[in-house]
Amino acid sequence: MPRYEFKEGSSSKFWEITLSGSSFTTRWGRIGTEGQEKTQHFDSSAEARKEHDKLIREKEKKGYEPAGDAGAEAGDGEATPSATNPALEAAILADPDNVEAYLAYGTWLSEQGDPRGELIALQHALSQASGTEASNLKRKLTVHLKTHQELFLGELAEAVEDEELSVEWHLGFIRSARVAKKDYDSTRDIPDTALELLTHPSAKFLRGLTIGMAEFDGENVYDSVIEKLAEAGGSKTIQDLFIGDFQYPDEMEISWSHLNDVSPLLQVLPALRTLRLRGASLELGKLHLPELREFTVETGGLPLSAVKSIVTAKWPKLERLEIWFGSENYGAEGGVKDIRPLLEGKGVPNLKRLGLRNSEFTDALCEALPTAKVLPQLETLDLSMGTMSDKGAGVLAEHAAAFSHLRELDVTENTLTPAGQKLVAKLAGTVSAGNQREYDEEYRYAAVGE
Repeated sequence: MPRYEFKEGSSSKFWEITLSGSSFTTRWGRIGTEGQEKTQHFDSSAEARKEHDKLIREKEKKGYEPAGDAGAEAGDGEATPSATNPALEAAILADPDNVEAYLAYGTWLSEQGDPRGELIALQHALSQASGTEASNLKRKLTVHLKTHQELFLGELAEAVEDEELSVEWHLGFIRSARVAKKDYDSTRDIPDTALELLTHPSAKFLRGLTIGMAEFDGENVYDSVIEKLAEAGGSKTIQDLFIGDFQYPDEMEISWSHLNDVSPLLQVLPALRTLRLRGASLELGKLHLPELREFTVETGGLPLSAVKSIVTAKWPKLERLEIWFGSENYGAEGGVKDIRPLLEGKGVPNLKRLGLRNSEFTDALCEALPTAKVLPQLETLDLSMGTMSDKGAGVLAEHAAAFSHLRELDVTENTLTPAGQKLVAKLAGTVSAGNQREYDEEYRYAAVGE
C-alpha cells in the first residue's frame, strides 16, 4: 500500500491508498497509530484510477511526500491509456516551440484526470523556478514520474533503468532520446526498443533520436533498427537523427560498424534538420530531405554510390555539410571528379560551412578549390584529417585571394611541415593548422580508415 507522510511543526500524519480494479482503499491518521480506513467503489476501473490519481496529486500539493517505496508502489498495476485531443496535438505539431500550446493541452488532460496534465504543469513550473522552489519541484516531479511510470514509459522503464535508453522530457513528452546497448554483453533488443520508443504516446512529439551500438555479433550493424523504424512509418516530428553514436576506437573501430542502406528510414523522416551518420558500408539512395540544415558523414571508407548520392542531391536549406571520405583500404572510392557537382555549387544554394575531411586526395582538392564555384559562398572550409602536403598548401597560398573571405580554414591533421603550415597561416580570418602527421610520399593515408 503506497504511503505518504506529512511532517511539519507539530503535524505528523500519514496517508495511504491502494487501487484495486474499480475501487480503492484509503487509510489515514497520525504516524504511530492505526488510523482510519475507507473503501470507495466506482462504476469502472478507469473512473477509480482517475479519482485515485487526483487524490495523490492533491496530497502532493499539500506537502505529503512518499515514504519508503511509495512512489514505486503507486505505479503498480495497469495504467489507463493516456487521453488524446487531436486538435490540441495539431496545435503543438504546427508550432513545436509554442509553450502555450503544451499548457493548453496540459489543462485539458488534467480535466480528463490524465496524470500527464500534471506532468506538463510540473515541468513548466520547474523551468521557471529557482532555488528552494526548484528543489521542491524536482522532488515532486521525480515522485510523479515514478508514481505514473507505467503510463509515461511502460516497458521502456526497464531500458531506462538499465541505462540503455536515456530520455529528455519537455512539457510532458519525450523530446529527445538515445537508445544503445550498454556493453557487448547486453541482451536487450535495441531495434525493438527503438520501435517501442517511436510508437509510445510519450514520444508523439519526439524531436531528437540517437542510436548507439545496436546489434553486436563481432561487428555492429544497423539493418534491423533501420528496417523496423521505417516499416513503422518513421516520424513526422523527428528533426535530429544520429546513427552511430559510439566511441572510437575505444568502443569499436568505425570499420566494425555497418550502416548499410539507410535510405528506407530517411524517406520517412520528412522533418529532418540535422543528420549525422557514423560507420562503414553506407548506402544513401536518392536523397530528398528538403528541411535538412546540417549533414555529417563520418566514415573510414565512403563508397562511390554514397558520394554520388550526396553530390547530386538537392539541398535547398543545407547550411553545413561535412564528408569524411576515408581510406581506399577500407572502401573509400572516388575523387575530385566525382564531387564536381558539389564544387560547382549545384543543389546547395545556402551552404556556408563545408568539410571535405579525412581524404586521400586532399592535394587534388587544393588544385580544384580556388576556382570552385561554391567557394565564394562559404564562410568556413575544413580540409582536416587528410593528406595535404606542402605542395597542396603552396597551391592554396598561390591563390590566397580566393580564400581571403573565409572566416575559418581548418587544415589540422594533414602532413604539413612547419614551412607548409606557414604557407596557409594567413589565408583566412582564423586558420587551424596544428597536430600534423609525418609526411611519407610512399604511404599517404587519411587520419581515419579502420
